[in-house]
Amino acid sequence: MNSILRKSILGIAGLTVAGGLAAGPLNHDTGAPAVRDTAVTTTQAAKLDSNTLIPHGVQGAQSRIDLNDEQTANVKAIIAATKKAGMDERAAVVSIATALQESKLENLGHLGDRNDHDSQGLFQQRPSSGWGTVEQITDPEYSTTAFLKGLKQVDGWQDMPLTVAAQTVQVSAYPDHYAQWEQQAADLVAEHWNS
Repeated sequence: MNSILRKSILGIAGLTVAGGLAAGPLNHDTGAPAVRDTAVTTTQAAKLDSNTLIPHGVQGAQSRIDLNDEQTANVKAIIAATKKAGMDERAAVVSIATALQESKLENLGHLGDRNDHDSQGLFQQRPSSGWGTVEQITDPEYSTTAFLKGLKQVDGWQDMPLTVAAQTVQVSAYPDHYAQWEQQAADLVAEHWNS
């Protein structure tokens, strides 16, 4: 992304946050690993509270889809790539909500006439925009890492509402659509982060 466009987008994002869309500071406390109570199952003990993963509260009506095995595997791949990048649970929520909006967590190849230019993969990244080759952006680990690299470059992303942070990286024609997936993304991170 060129620096003028990036500065313009960051300026708009800053105005949005300054304008009152941000409900409060982001909770950076990831806490210690969950202590397992022998009377509680491993899955229950390791599960995070999804409400702590939504520091600004959800913005607007929420959407939800049932996931198949492939989509669940893609959730786990996004979480693994987030951990590998040294980023926290909130970064995974932003990533998963973005992939839910862009592809419904399906690793999409070229869609022919229905394709948005040359967008492909979980995040609908475009080779012609410098996201990588088709082979790279259709690899869940690579595409997530590329998204997270963009997110890291957004000053203050941790303090932005999810849709603003996602839009600053993605530069979508529909910037507010990411918000509808925040609750499901938080629920998925809560369920799979420690699994």
